[in-house]
Amino acid sequence: MRRTALLATVTALVAGALVWPAARQADAAPVTFAHPGVTVSKSQLDFARTQVNAGAQPWKAAYDQMMASKYADLNRVPKPRATVECGSYSNPNYGCTDEREDAIGAYTDALAWYITRDDRYAKKSIALMDAWSAVIKEHTNSNAPLQTGWAGSSWPKAAELIKYTYTGTWANSGRFATMLRTVYLPEVINGSNSNGNWELSMMEAAVGISVFLEDRTSYDKAIAKFRTRTAAYVYLSSDGALPKTVPSQNLDTTAKIVNYWQGQSTFVTGLTQETCRDFTHTGYGISAISHIAETSRIQGEDLYGTDVGERLRQALGFQSKYQLGEAVPSWLCGGSLTLGLGPVTETGYNALHNRLGIAMTNTQKLTEQNRPSGSNNLFVAWETLTDGDNPN
Repeated sequence: MRRTALLATVTALVAGALVWPAARQADAAPVTFAHPGVTVSKSQLDFARTQVNAGAQPWKAAYDQMMASKYADLNRVPKPRATVECGSYSNPNYGCTDEREDAIGAYTDALAWYITRDDRYAKKSIALMDAWSAVIKEHTNSNAPLQTGWAGSSWPKAAELIKYTYTGTWANSGRFATMLRTVYLPEVINGSNSNGNWELSMMEAAVGISVFLEDRTSYDKAIAKFRTRTAAYVYLSSDGALPKTVPSQNLDTTAKIVNYWQGQSTFVTGLTQETCRDFTHTGYGISAISHIAETSRIQGEDLYGTDVGERLRQALGFQSKYQLGEAVPSWLCGGSLTLGLGPVTETGYNALHNRLGIAMTNTQKLTEQNRPSGSNNLFVAWETLTDGDNPN
């Protein structure tokens, strides 16, 4: 009996040893969060600041572009409201544009503070964040999850910079954290079964908010949803004859999958679920993938070394070559693409090409051609400044 018990104990220990690493890997949240740590790190910001102050390009041009934008206007008047109501294609648009642009404004001012060390910009960023945290209660109508994802992606980027780099005070930072925890996080954390860019943007917001709140549970949940959605958003030939799917969507037949992929029935590496819809929405998805991977990297987990990095690389390359003008074959989206990828390539290109040394000819050409990249006025802003050829 003792021998049987001993054998059972050894077996359990061995089983535990075999299971333990997998459990650790699934626990994506860091024990200690790095700050500032949402899409940009302190070392990245220091590099950008040094380049701007030296007048080096393309960073100086990117900085000048940012400072000349409406988002850096110190006279900007915030337009908060208790209920932001956003319908499909922003109809109705009750506070949707105002909220997104005030959030980008807060992030822009926080970047301007970091580079100039001019207190006026930090105080303006704080004023924008305080105005909204004092008023907003909810998002409503059909586009509420996406709107919350977009605005919720910019707010924590601003908050991270102010809380962890500004030398002055931010008396209402706790109220702002409560706003993120009660108004934004519940709206995005459970994801979406709409087109993939929705859930990817929502997870970007959830990850960023989780970092600011140091909420390990929400961070892990968001990363897990992100991993599943990214695999279902960008096709790799290694996936098999059909793209991967998100289980909750019940895409259990070829016909359902083809319909969800905008009628595309030929699947090739780098194709995304929205390529045949249009490149603008595809760009939203690609951008969110890159932002989450970058935040995760700053927090100590290398998603670029997983299928996430490979899917991002292939999605960038595939879309870039057609954005650059390559002829569209007849099997792809009926031989016609709606272009307009947007300013979404800098983060992924810098991570994969500059840091990891992967050749990305088409993405490099498009990225350099579009410099300095500005803002898409939704949730992407100033990435030539923060990410362009940044070694950190």
